[in-house]
Amino acid sequence: MAESDVGNVKGKEKGSARRLVLLISAIAAVLLAAVAAVFLNTQNSSVYEITGKICNCRQAEQQKYIGMVEDCCCDYDTVNRLNMEVLHPLLQDLVKTPFYRYFKVKLWCDCPFWPDDGMCRLRDCSVCECPESEFPEPFKKPLSQDNPVCQEGKPQAAVDRTVDTRAFRGWTVTDNPWTSDDETDNDEMTYVNLRLNPERYTGYIGPSARRIWDAIYSENCPKYTSEQSCQEEKMLYKLISGIHSSISVHIASDYLLDEATNMWGQNLTLLYDRVLRYPDRVRNLYFTFLFVLRAVTKAEDYLGEAKYETGNVIEDLKTKSLVKQLVSDPKTKAACPLPFDEAKLWKGQRGPELKQQTQKQFRNISAIMDCVGCEKCRLWGKLQILGLGTALKILFTVNGEDNLRHNLELQTNEVIALMNLLNRLSESVKFVHDMSPVAERIAGVTGGHASPGNSLWQRVVTYLAQTKR
Repeated sequence: MAESDVGNVKGKEKGSARRLVLLISAIAAVLLAAVAAVFLNTQNSSVYEITGKICNCRQAEQQKYIGMVEDCCCDYDTVNRLNMEVLHPLLQDLVKTPFYRYFKVKLWCDCPFWPDDGMCRLRDCSVCECPESEFPEPFKKPLSQDNPVCQEGKPQAAVDRTVDTRAFRGWTVTDNPWTSDDETDNDEMTYVNLRLNPERYTGYIGPSARRIWDAIYSENCPKYTSEQSCQEEKMLYKLISGIHSSISVHIASDYLLDEATNMWGQNLTLLYDRVLRYPDRVRNLYFTFLFVLRAVTKAEDYLGEAKYETGNVIEDLKTKSLVKQLVSDPKTKAACPLPFDEAKLWKGQRGPELKQQTQKQFRNISAIMDCVGCEKCRLWGKLQILGLGTALKILFTVNGEDNLRHNLELQTNEVIALMNLLNRLSESVKFVHDMSPVAERIAGVTGGHASPGNSLWQRVVTYLAQTKR
């Protein structure tokens, strides 16, 4: 009987040891799978960055958004193809030209709605002011001579004001009825080289940043359900949401990964958390891209005949050539001749009222840009809002395609903002299309299901539960 008990004890000890070995093996497998997943994702990102291509085996994952872009006249596949083959390469070259490189902006304004208490997490007081000797004659019009006070934010949040000896000459001087800033007023304006001030992570976070977006959405463009509103009322929300998504994409694509070593790179987890996990944000990004593209192509004659003069004849001819290619590209006209149909808006008895209401709301949003507590964020916020305001001006201020050429008046700053906004949106659409599969795998999402690593972990949890019984 004693020997039998001893045998039973030894059998139980062997069973426990076997379960312990299996448990350790399972945990090791999970760790190995996690390491392998991180390695593969890193490798995939590196391969993509070098080759610019994604393996064919992932093509099915990229077809998450199919069919027509909501409220537009072009489908997702066509948008991605045209952007990759035509629009993105042209815009990348265009915004590097001297004419589209500089932006006139009023950076130091009092917030008209609340005391500006915004603080960037990264702090530094350096703002590079360019000496007067660097200014070409067209820049020496009355601009603010005040030295800005200490800027909240590191160089990531501060605007570099360095410019070279080339500048542009003004076009028609006319104010934009859709925006709050008086673009004809040079008082306190400064010129900024956009190439030296990329849109990326600045450390501008916390209550101040949240208050900006809360004021924009809750007070000026609330999200309506399909049953509650007409297309005109939804349009402004979708446009602002699209720009918001684009800003988040640019932050994720150029993120400060390690402040100690000043290492920058892609934060695909942030891309998923802020944009990809919300399909409506991706859809609104595509909608805004097509909306602005429609404004650019509608102004084809105006933009194609405009003078792009900076004093550099070769660069100016290149700029004009690139603009003409962009606004009259045969591939775009054949595949997506009418990206967005603005003619169907503002109809019926409520049409004029809705248009006036939308214009007032957008002007309020434009004014809120003066409340942004980060200088570089304010720069890109003002540029993109002016660019969107210019698109609205082109599409809705002048009635009729035939009259557009004779009635449309744009100033240099509006066109610079418009093209740079289109480039921002083009970059965001491309980044979302290219990196979504990788970002979703990192987030543990594959075709709407948990990743293999997560499934394996579930097996370990199940095993532990069984051994406790």
